Amino acid sequence: MSVPSHGTRRWPSRVYGEGDEPDARFSLANERTFLAWLRTAMALMAAGVGIETVNAATSSSQNPLVTWLALLLLAGGVLVSAASFTRWAATERALRTGRPLPAPRMGAVLGYGLAAVGVGIAVLLVIVGI
Repeated sequence: MSVPSHGTRRWPSRVYGEGDEPDARFSLANERTFLAWLRTAMALMAAGVGIETVNAATSSSQNPLVTWLALLLLAGGVLVSAASFTRWAATERALRTGRPLPAPRMGAVLGYGLAAVGVGIAVLLVIVGI
């Protein structure tokens, strides 16, 4: 059951300016998913900061490979944070217009990206002996 929106002033207008108001449960589920992606982004950024902090505290000369790993995690966090809002908006528009939901591309990128980071950490542990 949907309720037509009558010129609401909600932001962003490119999302709320079209279609009908969907069932509140769907919008709230979309919002919870958005917040989960933000938590994931914060975890990635915290991991990057933590790895670099340990790198700086445990060795007299910082290992550049560890610094690159930290930067990779920070960049991943920024990417996930920015992409999560785009994903939320596309999903909300699909819910409002009755179109199929967009494909979940960010999950695959994050899954393969974290697998690559895990391999990188394993290689660092073996080669460098962190």
